[in-house]
Amino acid sequence: MTDVGAYAELVGQTAAVEAIAAAARDSKRADGGVGVMTHAWLITGPPGSGRSNLAYAFATALLTTEEDDDPAGRERVRAQVDARTHPDLTVLASDRVTISIDEVRRLVTSSQYSPSVARYRVMVVEDADRMTERTSNVLLKALEEPPERTVWILCAPSEADLLPTIRSRVRVVRLQVPEPAAVAGLLVERDGVDPDVALRAAQEAQSHIGMAHRLATDAEARARRHDSIRLVLETDTVPKAVRGAAKLLEIAKADSTALTHEREDSEREKALASMGVQPGGAVPPQLRGVLRQLEEDQKRRATRGLRDGIDRVLVDLLSVYRDVLMVQLGAGLAPVNAAWAKEVADLAARTRPTATLQVLEAIADARRRLPANVPPLLALEAMLVSAVLARTA
Repeated sequence: MTDVGAYAELVGQTAAVEAIAAAARDSKRADGGVGVMTHAWLITGPPGSGRSNLAYAFATALLTTEEDDDPAGRERVRAQVDARTHPDLTVLASDRVTISIDEVRRLVTSSQYSPSVARYRVMVVEDADRMTERTSNVLLKALEEPPERTVWILCAPSEADLLPTIRSRVRVVRLQVPEPAAVAGLLVERDGVDPDVALRAAQEAQSHIGMAHRLATDAEARARRHDSIRLVLETDTVPKAVRGAAKLLEIAKADSTALTHEREDSEREKALASMGVQPGGAVPPQLRGVLRQLEEDQKRRATRGLRDGIDRVLVDLLSVYRDVLMVQLGAGLAPVNAAWAKEVADLAARTRPTATLQVLEAIADARRRLPANVPPLLALEAMLVSAVLARTA
């Protein structure tokens, strides 16, 4: 039986969901699951399309035993998977720029253990594209000679982000960018968001489900987005660009801090619930190690969180100048930022398409520089100065 609820948040991904659901059903066949089920999977798709959601829905299905195959049982397994506490689930979700070779070695060692309560041991690697070639080769050996009851689920933006030798040993499931209307429908149905607010949030988030949820439900997140766009559009001199870079960095820090606290509170709450600890109750000594590990993971995430916050600001700016270029070229495509139509039209009339392309390239350069450890303030200053020079040339 397919647990429809496990895939409810994967909007616009019918083909991918059907492929995964068929494999989950196949895995429970008495003959050992010979058919569409295989030992290694790669889920690809753009950020916000639901890669990890699909991976964990698949993991939940694989870890659900016949004894748990009822609504209450499936919900219990799903809660364990969500909290990453299921004994037969191992997750590698690094918040660093790259996944270290030691992390993968520990993961490979763990994959050799037999499942303890479920039929399979499930290994999930989020952001598998962050592995270097040397690290990837460690994983490759595990994929070449997998234990009989181990299933690997890798997630990455595209197949090209992994070594050809790894791609040849996995079955690929591709996600696509959902339509904004589909994302808005999810927000309305799941979160009770006003339809107009939901659609605007989905458009401005460019169908990134998580970001659309934030924009639709968090007034402060909307205000930060508005402030960053307003600041850049009003920056018309080099001194303003230098001051504006510092302000953008402050906005990104505030956004990163808000998101980190929100996520940390949610993770701790889910972890405690999975362990049967009531809100405000004492954590038994034997379970405190789980919480300590969670806290260590959260500390490591904070460093990357700032870079991600800056990148979110830059993606928003790319969408605005994309709208400007579409107006200049008369492309007739739907804008991402309908609420900024007047400002976009004014800027399109005052500048040339070549200048807009130069600004888009300057923003893209800033996004490339951040992973290369360029100081964030310098990257933002260079981007804004380049934008000013291009617009005033």
